[in-house]
This record gives sequence, C-alpha cells and structure tokens, in this order.
Amino acid sequence: MLSRALGPVRLASSLRGVGGRQPLSLRSNALRSISTTPSQLAPASSRTYATSAHEDAFEEESESSTPTKPSTSAAPSVNTTFPEQTVTPTVEPLTGTSFNDWSKSYHGLSTQPFSSECAEILQAPVDPNDIEMKPDGLIYLPEIKYRRILNKAFGPGGWGLAPRSETNVGPKVVSREYALVCLGRLVGIARGEQEYFDPSGIPTATEACKSNALMRCCKDLGIASELWDPRFIREFKSKHCIEVFVEHLPTKKKRKLWRRKDAKFDYPYKE
Repeated sequence: MLSRALGPVRLASSLRGVGGRQPLSLRSNALRSISTTPSQLAPASSRTYATSAHEDAFEEESESSTPTKPSTSAAPSVNTTFPEQTVTPTVEPLTGTSFNDWSKSYHGLSTQPFSSECAEILQAPVDPNDIEMKPDGLIYLPEIKYRRILNKAFGPGGWGLAPRSETNVGPKVVSREYALVCLGRLVGIARGEQEYFDPSGIPTATEACKSNALMRCCKDLGIASELWDPRFIREFKSKHCIEVFVEHLPTKKKRKLWRRKDAKFDYPYKE
C-alpha cells in the first residue's frame, strides 16, 4: 500500500529531474496525481506512456525557447563607382598662317584673282529697280543688297568685316575703319561714318557706320560700281527720277526734293 501511494511522488520527482525544471502543466498533473486515491491510479503501462509523452512535450518546448542565431547572410554590396566627369579640352588659339590679326594684317591682298564664277556675280550690272534715291538727289544701293551679292559669290560665312580701329565718337559723327575679308584674304579697307543727333542714337549710328564701310569696301570688288560713275548717275536720274516741290506740313515750308518716278512722298511731306 505504501509503495502504491509513493508512486506518484516518485513520478513527480522523476519529471522534476528532467531538465531541472517543470512546465506549469506538468506540475499541475503531478499534484493532481498525488491527491488521487490508490484505487483510481492508472496501471503502470499507462503511467510509462504518459511519462514519455510529457518528456516529448518538454523537449519541443525547450527547442522552441532556444534563441535563434542571427543570419549570417552576405552584407549588401556597396557601389564604389563614381560618375564620369566630362573634361572640356582647352582650345588653343590658331598660330602661324592660319590666324591673322586683321586689325593689322594685309594677308592675301592681291595674291590671286577670285574664280570666274565669283567675278561674274560680283561684277554683274546692278538692277535699276534695286537703286534707291535720297531726297537730296543721292542714289544708293541698300546695304542688304551688298550682303546678298557677297553671300551669293562666297557663300554665307565666306566673308566678313573686321574692325581695324576703335570707334571714334565725335560731337555729331561716328566713324570706324573696317577691313573686308573674303575666303581668308584681305580685299579692301574703308572707314565708315554716320551722323547722329542725340547721344541715345549712338548705338544705331555705330551699326550704320559698319554698313557704310561695307558699301565702300565693295567698290574694290566691283559691286554696284555704276553708282560711283557720274555718267551713269546722270542717266539714271533723268530716266528714273524727278525733282518736285513739296510742302513740309508741320512748318508749312516748301522746297524741292528728289524722288523716283514710281514713288511718292509720305508724311510729313506733301506734293
């Protein structure tokens, strides 16, 4: 009888010896088994099966409570490449015969004539419809016509005006010297001039001074050379121009002015 009563105690002691501590559920089962009467005790085979089941549950709980080791995965790769830097090469100025200081140089002057095709374009007779007349009787070709002839003969970019002096601003006149360069050769030099009446008009007068120098330089190429021929001027004026009396409306003054026969005066003049 005593051995049967002490059976549950030995069972609880054996369960306490596994791992040194008991789960709460196991301790409750052990106390419940002690309070059980000897007649209600399970057979020895049942007690052995229950003990093995409790040990399996304890092992599963111990495995789940074991701390997991941190993963030793490879560290993320670090991009050590740097963006490419664009290096702009320095351009050295041209030296030797490929570069000329046109403020002083006379490079290419009269070395050889231009091609016959260029000469034919440059020396073509001027169209009378392109000639304009100022009220004082001076005939001229608009500067844009000279530029078109140069572009046709040498191509855009094949010619240019290079200043050879500083801009001279006088009390009433702006002037500057320019060189006409065609296909890398000096062609002509002339000083342009333009009047102005107010200091605010100096920038416009400076641009007009450049155009005046261009027209003068083009004489050396034979462009519109008829406009400097006195005989041509007289014939043109007698055929295409007329001198008439006009009235200046704001002042009511009358005077004689020149115009083309196919044109009329605008305000402030009235015929």
